[in-house]
Amino acid sequence: MKKTIYLLPLALCCFSFSYAQKKDKADKYAATITAGDLKKQLTIIASDEMEGRETGTEGQRKAAAYIESQFKKMGLAPVAGLNGYQQLYPLYQDSLSSEITVNNQPLVYGQDYISPAPNNETGNNTSASIIFAGYGIDDSTYSDYNSIDVKGKVVIFFLGEPKKEGKYIISGTNRSSRWTYPGLSIKLAMAKARGAVGAFVISQVQESFTQRAIDNSKKSTLYFPREGAGTPVNYALLSHTYAKTILPNTFDTLLKQVKSFQPIATSWLTENKLPVQLKYNRFRTTVNASNVAGVVEGTDKKDEYVFCTAHYDHLGKHDGKIYYGADDDGSGTCGVLEMAEAFAKAKKAGNGPRRTMVFMTVSGEEKGLWGSEYYSDHPFFDLNKTSADLNTDMVGRVDTERKSADSLNYVYVIGHDKLSSDLPVINEAANTRNGAITLDYKFDDPSDQERIYYRSDHYNFARKGVPVLFFYDGMLKADYHKPTDTVDKINFELYEKRVRMIFYTAWEIANRDDMLKRDIPLPEGSR
Repeated sequence: MKKTIYLLPLALCCFSFSYAQKKDKADKYAATITAGDLKKQLTIIASDEMEGRETGTEGQRKAAAYIESQFKKMGLAPVAGLNGYQQLYPLYQDSLSSEITVNNQPLVYGQDYISPAPNNETGNNTSASIIFAGYGIDDSTYSDYNSIDVKGKVVIFFLGEPKKEGKYIISGTNRSSRWTYPGLSIKLAMAKARGAVGAFVISQVQESFTQRAIDNSKKSTLYFPREGAGTPVNYALLSHTYAKTILPNTFDTLLKQVKSFQPIATSWLTENKLPVQLKYNRFRTTVNASNVAGVVEGTDKKDEYVFCTAHYDHLGKHDGKIYYGADDDGSGTCGVLEMAEAFAKAKKAGNGPRRTMVFMTVSGEEKGLWGSEYYSDHPFFDLNKTSADLNTDMVGRVDTERKSADSLNYVYVIGHDKLSSDLPVINEAANTRNGAITLDYKFDDPSDQERIYYRSDHYNFARKGVPVLFFYDGMLKADYHKPTDTVDKINFELYEKRVRMIFYTAWEIANRDDMLKRDIPLPEGSR
């Protein structure tokens, strides 16, 4: 009994000493993250030379090369098997030529129809008839296909979806469903699943085609080839004048119904015995974009991983104006660089993390989370061994709509009560150590109208089950996605506080005994 009494104070003393040492080490390296260094990095990332860093452009490649050079300079290791520090992923750009005849009469491109290059493939299809399929929807709550057989035929349908008593029938709310957005791709896939060989599409608002629409339809912008998307039926968008020749007796009435969101009655779903031939030739160019990753290898838990991510792309250069993206997301990118340098210094001094730290800046976020989606489908480290992703997207400015007294001492945190019950405990403790800024959970609800939970790269980790925290300043107004998102608008004092707090959070996750628990289901929803 006496032995225990004597040893307990000694054990507590050793624990306190160990904890104090651990705390002092974290403080030492957090202090290397300074407003001055953040500004130095951001002035380069958001410079004229980077041309707005649009994915797939020379500006994006320059930014990737710069980030890679910084990882090398800091002493981070590349990932084995990558192209240096870069994980390349393909983007496609398509051009298309087409010939369409209906009832043995050729249609005039740009006058009767256009066939946008995306979603159309090389092919030659024929049909003996065209069948009207309403909105082209086949859903459990509403279907245009229940009374028609479209196998081997060309379908013709309107964009959009119907309402009843002021609410969309499918969602049951004031918000449209997936049949409106992404809409067309789903409808084309449904037509194919039902056996159609082609589709004619009518936009209720686009009566004819401008020269710009005609030119743009012949060549796609760069796009990300999503796995499992499949190839839908080939389609053409018809002018109203030509659509009326296919539906001569009903078009005007149907157009009025669709413009007022009325359901299409079964009696209107008719078949027109007109032979159709669709000839398409697609030509594809591949352009590589990249994610840039550097590693600080762990010690006794080096086969477990903690990611710090941000997207380094922005909107590029258009109409002679550069979209600098200093806050979005130059701020997150430079935060990742500064945290990487702090961990690298700790490693060099013999105080490296127990888990392997992975600092990854991704591209394609502004286009649809392309780079992080590619990584989550082609990970170079086991996602089941990835303890967490700390994502930083816009942390340099102040939300202009925030009217509370703490407007210069806050950050929005998304993901804290999802996937892992460890997250809020760790993050809030790290924040207290950093001097306690307000952690605002305003945007953390997945059903929030801004849908922030789904709008940055952390989501592609979350959908694979990896616990995530997303740090964000809320700057959705002011200079958001404008050429005026520039370095001079950054609040560097607050920026420093936020990045240091994220560093402390990463430090704790990297050095604790256990990986984060995965004990909370992923909320239902999608981007």
